[in-house]
Amino acid sequence: MDGTSVVDESAGGRPAGPMAGHAAWYTGYRQAGLVPGRHRGLPSPFLTLIFTLDDPLTVSVHPEPGRGPAQYDALVGGLHTAPAVITHPGRQSGVQVGLDPLAARALLGVPAGELAGLDLPAEALLGPVAAEVRERMLAAADWPARFAVLDDVLPRAARPCGAPPPEVRETWRLLRASRGRVPVSALAAEVGWSERHLAARFRAETGLSPKAAARVVRFDRARRLAAAGGGRLADLAAACGYFDQAHLAREFRALAGVAPSVWRAEEFRNVQAAPVPAGAV
Repeated sequence: MDGTSVVDESAGGRPAGPMAGHAAWYTGYRQAGLVPGRHRGLPSPFLTLIFTLDDPLTVSVHPEPGRGPAQYDALVGGLHTAPAVITHPGRQSGVQVGLDPLAARALLGVPAGELAGLDLPAEALLGPVAAEVRERMLAAADWPARFAVLDDVLPRAARPCGAPPPEVRETWRLLRASRGRVPVSALAAEVGWSERHLAARFRAETGLSPKAAARVVRFDRARRLAAAGGGRLADLAAACGYFDQAHLAREFRALAGVAPSVWRAEEFRNVQAAPVPAGAV
């Protein structure tokens, strides 16, 4: 790729086989010939797993404070409540996997709680499987073939590492199903634990407390609707369970680092900000 012609490709896919139990969606992207820019990796209810194709991924600002810029051929990122900033020189390409945090034990060998707020080279957790995924995706003919590589190769990284407690699984299911609108007291009553015990066990497994997870689930839905042109901010606030427009605007500033209007302008052409396939959230 010579960087002079404009390339703007994106594609979405659904995991199949064993990966259907680990991930919610795949997104492939390849852009070139654009103005250098940046992308905000926002808080999400999914772990981030990215395999680059042509150029390394440059994370200039990490959710974890105090770290300098870093480059990755493949990256794993835990749940977080602060944005990462990814810069590119006018081109970027790769495949992103929306990984269920409760699948971290099976696929990555550690609970997602150990990855909270971190981004790491994928090979640190996946071993040689990470390099094999990249090599085979580079040789694949199109996006469906690249997604098929993930379905075929990633399950080989699976290893026994226990299982999340059923109470944590049920809490996560209720949070997702309600789109983050169930009070923590109701979650605790439903699973039969005290709020304090639930908070401790849920954080150890996912990296977030139930309250923080509910906040991220609500925000993720709001920002995806905003990216899809979901109308006025007041309407988004009402649809996503915020008190009012000002409440949603405060959440954007806290979790994205900028006002909603600024984020929309920054992300207008960024394929990584596009909504995931229907039904995944």
